[in-house]
Amino acid sequence: MTALPEESTPMSADSQPAGAPDPEELDTEGSGRRANKGVWIRAFIYVIGFHVFAGFVMLLFYFGSHRH
Repeated sequence: MTALPEESTPMSADSQPAGAPDPEELDTEGSGRRANKGVWIRAFIYVIGFHVFAGFVMLLFYFGSHRH
């Protein structure tokens, strides 16, 4: 078996592939303030969902303990 030759060109942390656009030129929907707002909304939904689930489990324990 022959090994493939490896490229010996050093890459710095600033280098990007040839076809990659600059990050400043990107105008994506999931960036900046809109992404931060989305994170807060998602966290709020998770907190509310967790409390609803916890309340349901507490009701199960309540009704299970009063089943005589």
